[in-house]
Amino acid sequence: MAAPLTSKLLVSDFASSVRHIPLTYVRPISDRPQLSLVENSGDTIPLIDLRDLYGPNRTKIIRQISHACSTYGFFQIRFTSDRSARLKTTFSRSNERLKAVDSTTRSSSPTVWLNQRKAHQIKNHGVSETTVNKMLTVAREFFHQPEGERMKHYSADSTKTTRVSTSFNVSADKILNWRDYLRLHCFPIQDFINEWPENPVSFKEITAEYATSVRALVLRLLEAISESLGLERDHISNRLGTHAQHMAFNYYPPCPEPELTYGLPGHKDPTAITVLLQDQVSGLQVFKDDEWIAVYPIPNTFIVNIGDQMQVISNERYKSVLHRAVVNTEKERLSIPTFYFPSTDAVISPAQELIDGQTSPAVYKSYPFVEYWDKFWDRSLATASCLDAFKASTT
Repeated sequence: MAAPLTSKLLVSDFASSVRHIPLTYVRPISDRPQLSLVENSGDTIPLIDLRDLYGPNRTKIIRQISHACSTYGFFQIRFTSDRSARLKTTFSRSNERLKAVDSTTRSSSPTVWLNQRKAHQIKNHGVSETTVNKMLTVAREFFHQPEGERMKHYSADSTKTTRVSTSFNVSADKILNWRDYLRLHCFPIQDFINEWPENPVSFKEITAEYATSVRALVLRLLEAISESLGLERDHISNRLGTHAQHMAFNYYPPCPEPELTYGLPGHKDPTAITVLLQDQVSGLQVFKDDEWIAVYPIPNTFIVNIGDQMQVISNERYKSVLHRAVVNTEKERLSIPTFYFPSTDAVISPAQELIDGQTSPAVYKSYPFVEYWDKFWDRSLATASCLDAFKASTT
């Protein structure tokens, strides 16, 4: 028995008061999670340790990334412990010693000097445990604020660069999803920070610190993924124009009937890559070999997945993969994906180095990213990819 319709716009403002979910959230029988059929053991997505990405084991790690991207479309990476963060600070403080490299070497080979400096800065680069914990804490505080505070930012307009909303695209969703979210643009930070929520009072500072750290991580990942495809390290980064970065703060309240609905249904990301931070409550599932696999949270890790734009650039060597979020009866769940995109003026196409007219023709035509972006938001979230509209002609 479903609950009657509610006048509340956000799930979190009625979830604890209902014993049955409203009809607007109930999926058809053919489109329910079937939680009992989810693979809960055995196969899972690879865990890659990036500590030696700029060390002697780089080739090994690049191979691991290649395997994960081509086989799963997902992988997990460990982020830096606070001890590593302190090491990073130590290296930062030693910049003056780095600058003291022989001036003759610097003038005759500035690239060598820059690479030496870069290696020291990157070796222990990461997102510290403290930064992550502060981000999770302040995000949870945001959703625990009174309804009036959260609703200050509510909008169903998907073009707004900072907004609170629910489901996925309430203007197009015929069936709603058991999820509230805050979505914001965060690169360049100075262009958007003034419109971010004022409360909690530490939200802007913590989010800016986190977004900056994750962007640095993303840029290293883009280099590694480029290299894993046999491309120049800066190839993918250069294809993304001036870049764009968004964050979503997803809040999934406990649900009295999780078998009838989704937090988010199966979908593929519109990004180049996505970097996901989540709390320790399970909910993410990935589709592989015709079955859904539960991805259980591992402390001190991010989850990275390939998005549609990477699928195009790689000419389908790496593919965007279906994933979904399910809910549970007992615990709220919080996840914070960072979406990394091309800028809207970028033009996306397969890398020429990956095209061979006979054995590996271009799967996609060249297209302005803004055309893809408009198409993605002009619909409900769906298993079908927007990329079908950008396939290259086979005639």
